[in-house]
Order: sequence, then C-alpha cells, then structure tokens
Amino acid sequence: MVTLLVPAALRVDAAGASRLDLTASGTLRAVLDEVADRWPRLDRRIRDERGELRRYVNVYIDGEDCRRGDGLDTPVPSGAEVQVIPSVAGG
Repeated sequence: MVTLLVPAALRVDAAGASRLDLTASGTLRAVLDEVADRWPRLDRRIRDERGELRRYVNVYIDGEDCRRGDGLDTPVPSGAEVQVIPSVAGG
C-alpha cells in the first residue's frame, strides 16, 4: 500500500480526503494511474493531457523530489508516502 498526501488546495478533487490509500506501487506512474481511475479530477490537477506532471506541481516520494529521480518512472515501494505540493505564486 502507498499513501498519497493531498494538500488542502486539492482535497475538493479527492472527496475531501487528506490521505489516500492506494494499492498500486512500483512507479509513480502506476500510483497516479490508480489516482486517475479513482479520482479523475484530482489526476487532472496533477497531470496534463499527455499524462506528464504539470509544471506547477511538485511530487515527493518519501521526501525525495521525483524530478530529481526518474520523474514518473521513479520507483515507489510499498509503504511509501507520496506528497503532492502545488506551487503557489503571489506577489
């Protein structure tokens, strides 16, 4: 099992949940594919129409930025925590 931590800004697209328990593991792509199946609106906030991570969304696997790894092909072991953090702009 993998736990996806959902920030407050995206919880409306995850039925209000702050944590999602997922059965998928292996790669970040597999985890997000399960999110797409179960919470398609949330997936659209994380990935674009090509299935790539949106530029303004940061994803961490057990505290490590997936973009410093293999992106969507970054390994996600069973028991991992995946954290989604949308960038915040302001001035």
